[in-house]
Amino acid sequence: MGNRNVFYRICCFCCAEDEPEEKTPIISDTLLYFAQEAQRRRSEETNLWNEPQDTSHTERDDDRELYNMLQKRAKTRRGSQGYRRLSIDIHAARQERRGVLEKWKMILENLGFHAESDMLLNVTSVTSYSNMRNAPQAKKLLDILAQETSIFENKMPAERYIFVLDRLITLDAAEDFLSKARIYYPRDQSPEVENEGQDSVAVLIKRTNEIKPVTDEELEEVDEDILLSRSLEL
Repeated sequence: MGNRNVFYRICCFCCAEDEPEEKTPIISDTLLYFAQEAQRRRSEETNLWNEPQDTSHTERDDDRELYNMLQKRAKTRRGSQGYRRLSIDIHAARQERRGVLEKWKMILENLGFHAESDMLLNVTSVTSYSNMRNAPQAKKLLDILAQETSIFENKMPAERYIFVLDRLITLDAAEDFLSKARIYYPRDQSPEVENEGQDSVAVLIKRTNEIKPVTDEELEEVDEDILLSRSLEL
């Protein structure tokens, strides 16, 4: 009887050594990666960072201001007065950027790029300057847009639109875009200019009024994902 117990102990010990070590499932890392990528895309689509390649969001003043507000609100008690004030400021900053984007989109559609406008305006942190074909000319046109039109509301032009202009130059449509921008959003309003583009501007205004605003609840949910993805990246 005693020998049998010894035999079982030896067999069990040998079998235990033959068992393969438990490995961490790869699927969990894959799901985490895709979750982070989805969060990053939602962040970029919601905040429309003016310098998309700056993943720290600290190089440009208005990007840093928005990012700091997002961080501050994440640390503020939900439903408090401070939380609501930050939500209003964040919403206003995003709406301002959305307004500029809509101006670009409406001009592009007026030029005939109805199906391509979203693709032409899509700029993310993975969009590389090295892939640009006409960087100096695109930068020059962006400066002209900022100086001769009110498309940026007389503020510092967003670097993200250099990529858009580079694409338009390749399509031989950049000068046409500049001409339309001068008509629709002149730097100095005058009766002659207003009459020249009256019909088109009326269409643009109607389109702007139809834009559905994003609710604070939707924005707050996105904010939490943004901060989570940024903490994982760092």
